[in-house]
Formats: sequence, structure tokens, C-alpha cells
Amino acid sequence: MAGLNVSIAFFFLVVGVCQALRQLSKRLLSPGAYGCLARELLRMLMEIGPWGGGFGPDVVLTLLFLLFVVHGTSFDGASANPTISVQEFLLLESSLAATAAKLLAQGAGMGMGWALTKLYWSWELTDFHFIQNLIASECSSSIHTALYHAAFVEGTCSFFFHLVLLKLCQSHPMYQVPALAATVTFLTYTAGPFTGAFFNPALATATTFHCSGSTFWDYIQVYWLGPLAGMLAALVLYQGNIPRLFQKNLLYSQKSKYKIPKARVTAHVEGDEQRRKRKGEKSNSEPWSSLATEDPAAL
Repeated sequence: MAGLNVSIAFFFLVVGVCQALRQLSKRLLSPGAYGCLARELLRMLMEIGPWGGGFGPDVVLTLLFLLFVVHGTSFDGASANPTISVQEFLLLESSLAATAAKLLAQGAGMGMGWALTKLYWSWELTDFHFIQNLIASECSSSIHTALYHAAFVEGTCSFFFHLVLLKLCQSHPMYQVPALAATVTFLTYTAGPFTGAFFNPALATATTFHCSGSTFWDYIQVYWLGPLAGMLAALVLYQGNIPRLFQKNLLYSQKSKYKIPKARVTAHVEGDEQRRKRKGEKSNSEPWSSLATEDPAAL
């Protein structure tokens, strides 16, 4: 119980520090620099900072859900996930320069967050931290299945996460935040035993790429290519195309955005019929009027 209290206290400390730095960044940096760099870096600090509890699955999943709820209510538009930044670029919501800046900030935040976590462990406030320090240099790979299956698992998790994200992008945060948090928690519970269920390349790079048991290329395939493929599949399924690459919809027919009321359509059709009738009557009367003009006696 003492270890849980320490981890919760550390979690709220990280959140508080990041919020203070975020407010300071808003005052010191330009809106563009803050949007591209500070938000992503601070969000990544929050993402990695509270890691490492050593508790049972029920406690871990509960904390994970609360972590994403707090992130969702305080992230200020940052994603802390390279696949989301790439998705925004493909949806024409972000320029190439802004996307590159976000990825750079995510990398910097990833390194700082991991360094902060290791510093926290070095204090050995709990027994788990003491054990973590002993095995930190000899950690094992999080891939506990065949390589192709691991890549498929990470890709599937990313697919469902991005599909829910696209579906809820216009929803009110009151519904969007808990729905995304529940999705992440469920996917982690389902896929965690196979790959750790990161489906976030930056987070996976910081926490597992240095571990032995798999090669660097194995990690790239599972934790980078898998999530990117899942994101692309979700984008194509939801949008029917990739706006950055081509405009034609490959899956769905183009439908009018505005619907005309049925009553208005009926009135419009009836009006057309009446006009056609009047034109017909007028054209039928024209020969007689012409004849009367040329030879009145003919009548």
C-alpha cells in the first residue's frame, strides 16, 4: 500500500509540474512554437514519467485509465504519439514543418521522461524501485510471441485506437476523454501479454528498445511499422482515402452534405410540371394566333 501511495504521489507531482511548465511556456513562447514543441514535450513527460508501479493487473489498469483521463483533460491539444501526428499530417490538419517539430518534441520529451523515471527509481522509495535498479541494465524484450504476430497485435491495437479517435474527434470532451481512456485500457488488458500493448512508437522506444531479447529491426517492425500500418488502415476505412495523397474516395460514394426536405422536393417537382403545362398550352395556341394575324377571314 505504501508503494501505491508513493506512485500516486509521484504521478500527481509530474502532472502538476507539467501543468506549471505548460503555463510558463504559453507566456514565453510564440503560439506556433508552443503548439509544436512545448505541448508535445510536456505531454511526453507526463506519458513516461509515472511509469513503473509493480502492482497487480487490476491496479495497473485502473491507474492507466485514470492516467489517460487526466491526459485527456489537460493535454491542451498535444498527442504524445507519433502516429497521431502523422495522421494529422495526412488529414491536411498539420503542415510538414509542424509535424516534424512535433515529432522532434516527442523524441525530446521521450528522453527526458525516461531520464526522470530512472531518477525517480534511483531514490528507491519502494522495494520495487530497488529491484528495478538492479535489473534495469538487463531488462528483457516485451515481445512474447512470434514476430509477425507481435506486429499484427500492435497494428490491430493502433487500428482500433485510431478508429475510435477519428469517430470521436468532433465529440464533446466529456464523452471523448473517457471513451478513449476506456479503449486504451481495454486494448492494454487484451494485448499486454503479447507485446506490452504500447501502440505508441515513442513510448515503446523509450521503455523497451534498449532491452535484450530482440533486435533493433524487430522492435522497428513491431512498435513502429505495426502501429503506422494500423493507423493507415483506420484512416482509409474511416475516410475512404488519404487526403494528403489523393482526393478520390476509394471506398464510399460522394454524397451531398446537405439534405433537401422531402416537402420542398415535391413542391419543386409540382412547380416544374405546372411550368411545362403552361409552356405546352402556349405553344399550342401560337399557330392559331399566327393564322388569325395573317388571314382573319380564316377564322
